[in-house]
Amino acid sequence: MASKLTLSTTIRLPQSGVEIPALGFGVFENDNAKPSVLEAFKAGYRHVDSAQYYHNEAQVADAVRESGLNRADVFITTKIMSRNHGYEQTKKGVDESLAAMKFDYIDLFLIHDPLAGKERRLATWKALLEAKAAGKVKAVGVSNYGVKHIQEIIDAGYELPDINQIELHPFNQQKPIVNFCKEKNIVVQAFCPIIRGKTDHPVIQAIAAKHNRDAAQILIRWSLQRGFIPLPKSATPSRIHSNAKLYDFELDADDVQKLDDLDRGKAGAISWNPVDAA
Repeated sequence: MASKLTLSTTIRLPQSGVEIPALGFGVFENDNAKPSVLEAFKAGYRHVDSAQYYHNEAQVADAVRESGLNRADVFITTKIMSRNHGYEQTKKGVDESLAAMKFDYIDLFLIHDPLAGKERRLATWKALLEAKAAGKVKAVGVSNYGVKHIQEIIDAGYELPDINQIELHPFNQQKPIVNFCKEKNIVVQAFCPIIRGKTDHPVIQAIAAKHNRDAAQILIRWSLQRGFIPLPKSATPSRIHSNAKLYDFELDADDVQKLDDLDRGKAGAISWNPVDAA
């Protein structure tokens, strides 16, 4: 299966039936996102992950229009920020994102985090499902959700998320969450897949040397072969392009096992990781 991966590989989301590109481009902490997104489109990316909190939704949308690509050929994600959680706030927030992007629809809308508490989480989820039913959103999901947060959606009788986006890389594999999502047929997206460039570990460097690749390519390829959707980010054109050159080599079983063995559990987290929120 892994050898058949290409830049055009997509994954069919289980609830919505929408096809999502298996490689995404992140724009967190990119205050001038349009040039980076345009470069990503040149490199072949067709999936961009933004959020209200990033304050660059409009820049991402401008890049889509300026690229000359058809809107239907790109997949755009955004997220509802914590202060907009709640039923009415979420309905308003979806409309605000649509207005900022000047889009008729958004491909994927996520709850950005579980920090608002159970009542507001479920109210937010209900509003996102209604936005999906209204055609404003193609698919809906969550981010930074632990097992209990997804379980409360199940217990409430709501449709499951298509996606759970979490920090995920060899040092922080979040196996209980990943296994639960796999059991429930929820696709896992991986943010921080290249560990924010902290790739000097000898195992990573040895595998990179073995394949004559850079460490970031090894880490993104690991994520793809594990069935995750990695979201590497960069504002450097050369890195944007190299991070997409993943499809003329394959990690063997020994490589994957060595990377799997680097897991440090929660201690391996390098980013905001609120999966244990009350």
